[in-house]
Amino acid sequence: MKEEARAFLEELLNTPAPTGMEMDAQRLWAAYMKPFTDEQNCDAYGSAWAVLKSKQPNAPTLMLDAHADEIGFSIRYIDDNGFARIERLGGSDVAIARGRRLCFFGSDGEVYGVIGNTAIHIRDDKGQAPNLWDLYVDFGCDSREEVEALGLRVGDRGIYCDGPLMLNNGKRLVCRALDDRLCGFITAETARALHEQGIEPAWNIVFANTVQEEVGCIGAQMLTYRIQPDAAICLDVTHGTDSPGLNKGRYGDVRLGKGGVLCFGPACHPNLNARLELVARESGVPMQRETSGRTTGTNTDQIFRSRCGVPATNLSMPLRYMHSPVETADMGDVQACIDLLVAFIRSLKPEDDFRHKL
Repeated sequence: MKEEARAFLEELLNTPAPTGMEMDAQRLWAAYMKPFTDEQNCDAYGSAWAVLKSKQPNAPTLMLDAHADEIGFSIRYIDDNGFARIERLGGSDVAIARGRRLCFFGSDGEVYGVIGNTAIHIRDDKGQAPNLWDLYVDFGCDSREEVEALGLRVGDRGIYCDGPLMLNNGKRLVCRALDDRLCGFITAETARALHEQGIEPAWNIVFANTVQEEVGCIGAQMLTYRIQPDAAICLDVTHGTDSPGLNKGRYGDVRLGKGGVLCFGPACHPNLNARLELVARESGVPMQRETSGRTTGTNTDQIFRSRCGVPATNLSMPLRYMHSPVETADMGDVQACIDLLVAFIRSLKPEDDFRHKL
């Protein structure tokens, strides 16, 4: 990986973007895309996109989507003694929340706190996970007024403090918010690769970084309606099942280091999947398969049903420990996804049409 790309990835991961508060990360992503694309935009709620225009007349449009937001917490209530009760933003796991450091974003800037963890010596919960309403944040204050003097109010949002860490000499990356900041990095590096390789796509390529996926895939719904793509690939993460204790008969066999994961199910268009598999095979890019019995649980679910229907599919990064501060991914899988997307875009022809026909 080039030093510029590595620095961008680190800055992107270190930039907070809890759901509904994504703009700092969006501006960073859009600025990085500027040298590689023809225009950059965002909508009313902050979904950002960058367009690489085809020189072909009346070219179709491919949208590559990732989501910018990350899980977190917001302040629900501050009691008289200065402890704050919290609400989840997205699928934050309360079972691992106690004893963690948090950074909240108030009117006067960042405020740090800890989720209280009563010592095991005097705790009588029999090892059970707490209820959400049992969690509280300690800002080091003794009253509500003292907390408010720090610039904090009900509704202010926060995230875990954990930044990037490399394991095994750079083979594996650990960080909060790899879901899905890592895929925003993949779309950006795909744009860079197209630029550096001098590839002039036969289709218009829209690189999308959408908001509020963690609370219902909201941004992707808005943006797909606006862009009206002719095909779309949603980039997200999926559960790596190669860590101890996971039943592959129940969850499938997805391994870190074996490439991206293509989803097969009702939401994922078979014609688009067939082209991606063909390109992967011809290019020698490793790729895995998974299945969904209904929808995918990703932005694909909003994209494919937009307007009259969009041929769409879901290409995922294998990820261990999803929705935790120690999400873990393989850097080889990152490169495999970039290589696959570049090869797929190179394969597109102006006459390609992935819709079904009688």
